[in-house]
Amino acid sequence: MAVKDEYNFISNEIPIKIRIYTEKNEFVPIYEVSISSISKNTEIILEKIRQELITEVNLGMVDIIDIKKTGLIEQRFKETIDLLIKKHFPDADKKTMSFLTSYLIQKSLGMGNIEILMNDQHLEEIAINNAEDPVWVYHRKHGWLKTNINIESEEQIKHYSTMIGKKVGRQITVLEPLMDANLSTGDRINSTLSPVSLKGNTITLRKFAAKPWTITDFIKTNTISTEAAALIWLGVQYELSIIIAGGTATGKTSMLNVVSNFFPPNQRIISIEDTHEIKLPRFLHWIPMITRLPNPEGRGAITMLDLLVNSLRMRPDRIIVGEIRRKEEAEVLFEAIHTGHSVYATVHANDTDETITRLTNPPIDIPKSMLPAISMILVQYRNRRTGTRKTFQVSEILPDSSTNVLIQLNIRKNKLEKAHDSISIMKTLQMFTGMSRKEINKNLKEKEAVLKWIVKNKINLVDDVGRIMAKYYTDKDNFMKTVKLNKKQR
Repeated sequence: MAVKDEYNFISNEIPIKIRIYTEKNEFVPIYEVSISSISKNTEIILEKIRQELITEVNLGMVDIIDIKKTGLIEQRFKETIDLLIKKHFPDADKKTMSFLTSYLIQKSLGMGNIEILMNDQHLEEIAINNAEDPVWVYHRKHGWLKTNINIESEEQIKHYSTMIGKKVGRQITVLEPLMDANLSTGDRINSTLSPVSLKGNTITLRKFAAKPWTITDFIKTNTISTEAAALIWLGVQYELSIIIAGGTATGKTSMLNVVSNFFPPNQRIISIEDTHEIKLPRFLHWIPMITRLPNPEGRGAITMLDLLVNSLRMRPDRIIVGEIRRKEEAEVLFEAIHTGHSVYATVHANDTDETITRLTNPPIDIPKSMLPAISMILVQYRNRRTGTRKTFQVSEILPDSSTNVLIQLNIRKNKLEKAHDSISIMKTLQMFTGMSRKEINKNLKEKEAVLKWIVKNKINLVDDVGRIMAKYYTDKDNFMKTVKLNKKQR
């Protein structure tokens, strides 16, 4: 056995130890969860208490999944727990009592060990495939891993799905065996019931990043170069519209968050998403909006198109759209650009050419002549073998709707390299800013210096990066003196 990684964290007052190791005859590393402060004997006693609890508090599954009764049930639990813990652990102090209470409530009312996985900030995805197989997780550093956690039965998996569905006003039944829902935390859940999923009931949980990505993180992890970031910043500053493309889990939404780091503080921003993932600095003039699924009777849906059309009546300067999927959405989006709004949106495509093909064919099917309204295409790439994400291409759309790749990832060297000189972006900037090409290049170098300074000073929180951008836009001369002197901003 070879240990690859070890770390600790707290989950609902419970100290958790994680060990990731490889084992002979196992082709995937093991993600081992252990509650270091609970011995095997203690665990046996706690399980006995849990059974007593369920009997004494008289809980049925219907009670547990009724959201209106959640607070009442927890209160009944805590009252009974105090008595039972004192009975079985007479010498327990206040801290131990609190820890044991949290453990028992999580085991009895929550999702048990799945909640531990949800509290590990290193995980992106949690996958329950059936009751026979162990739970799988996708780790930011190590990729897919098998855990030492098993769900006791197919009924238990179904119960978890029902419990989550109740909390978000959705249901999963034999007649409706598929459920896709967004939790209030921003996490996304997909559930399926057997026999639609042949091996058993499934739950796939995509976790919402507690700390959104910033341009600092992207540069520090070599996801993007300072040269490419400076060019994107220049485009955002002068209100050029940008499409972010990439395959599944390539970091499109993360890049959307990074692009929004460059917004000036004096403009009205509206974001439209299916799941609330965008996070902008708190001091910006920002209205976040999300779509709504229909209720069980099929009524009350609010679509991306509804929100897009409505947003144009809210006098936005910038519009962020989570993902373009249909023709109607794209048409409204391009109409927004033509009426003077800057638009930032994502689309599923693997490179610049595929992005154009995707936009100009069904189901999106935008006329090719409309494409030059988009100034820049950013393509995100994920290496599935290593799990690393990179910016793959930065491109521009020319007046004849053809494309010009400006920066390209050299996969062999693992670095972004200049591919071609800009034609369209440079002309647009020269026309609308009055700057010469030489002045634009000087501006890019200045932005590179700011980005290097941000990384050096480890400024990587959304609000902090936003403040730096605000200072750059509102007091540039003094701020650039700070950067040149390499002082830390207060």
